[in-house]
Amino acid sequence: MAVTGTVAGRPQPQTTAEPAGGPFIRHAPSGRRAMYVATPGSLANPAFVANPMVSSPGWNQGYRVLVTALDGTSTVVGAASADAPWNYGQLVQLKDAFGTQLLSGPGYHIFYLVPLYGQQFGIMSDIASPQNSPAFQAMHVPAGVGAQGGFQFSSYLAFEFAMGYGTISGANAALLVLQINTNTQSVLIPGSTYSASPSVSQVVVDSDFYWLPNVSVDPPGIGTTMQWIYQPCNPPIASQASQLVQLPRLGGYLSTIILDLRDSTGARVETNTTTNFGWPSRPKILIDGVPLIDSLFVTLQEDLAIATGVGSLVGSAATSTSATTNTGAANSTRPLGTMAFSYKTSMSQRALGLLDTGETYPSTNPGTQIEVGGFPWGQATSAPMTLNALVGQIVPSGALVRGLPEA
Repeated sequence: MAVTGTVAGRPQPQTTAEPAGGPFIRHAPSGRRAMYVATPGSLANPAFVANPMVSSPGWNQGYRVLVTALDGTSTVVGAASADAPWNYGQLVQLKDAFGTQLLSGPGYHIFYLVPLYGQQFGIMSDIASPQNSPAFQAMHVPAGVGAQGGFQFSSYLAFEFAMGYGTISGANAALLVLQINTNTQSVLIPGSTYSASPSVSQVVVDSDFYWLPNVSVDPPGIGTTMQWIYQPCNPPIASQASQLVQLPRLGGYLSTIILDLRDSTGARVETNTTTNFGWPSRPKILIDGVPLIDSLFVTLQEDLAIATGVGSLVGSAATSTSATTNTGAANSTRPLGTMAFSYKTSMSQRALGLLDTGETYPSTNPGTQIEVGGFPWGQATSAPMTLNALVGQIVPSGALVRGLPEA
């Protein structure tokens, strides 16, 4: 056959525009911009961080938060609390313009447990765990007096729960309000005294966002939000009681259920001894009175490790005391006293971050009753215990978008 081509094909001209058509993310590249830098100062006194946001030219995916604290000078050395340094935030709230709570809870839960278990940032247990961030520095507690109390951690406050889905307009800076009520050094490092207190030198907040597309296309499900609200369950749990505990009433599609069990002193309860194992050996999960899960606790740990990698002992060190603080050395240790159930596994045994179809999200309404049962619950030195719930709840603006809208 005769060859008729005599010249190489010419490349397309370099442009910044895509032809119309296709999914939102094709036309909306990701960007980042600074929101604010706050300097709360000394940890001797509580502070309130609520700097105004600035607008971003597009759709906000989430806020990156970096908290940096400098050493003080100790005269008596205590021990870091089990929730440190994440409990720097006594209460963290993120609201929209109508006052709707998008995230609300203690710093340990919002800064640490939500990124770890929610799978909206990173995949599985790698950088999804904030303690594995390159920025993480465990609280400095030396053996002797002197410089003490410094730490650094980063976290991610996510709006997006599937690629492009759940984003919030950034054109109006007043649409989102982030408020952090801080704890003091007496909570972070109980028992320590100082001639000069540690201080938080910076709270840096940046926004990840999608740039406004240059064609007429919007993100899927505009107005749909993912809400994380921390609430105690009822009733309290007596030591070795056989009883059901009710989660707070819900009203959306559930992505993740995070539970933590604490005793009357506020300490997370779970050890490997027979005298203070707060969780039942075989918990039951019931929805509207129907037992959905009746499983050994160790099997629930296996389910969690399969879905998220959290609790897997591959490349990590096992811990066995609720007083253990995170050091960054164990990349997938399950925070003791906590358990999570992920429904971001629609097409895989693994929760793959923002890659999910939403097919298996349980649907709830304000009348839905979710209960956790123990027959019996474990022993507790400081009873009664309280089970707390932090539920990732998707509230759609219309019908929930299923499948992969960005494919």
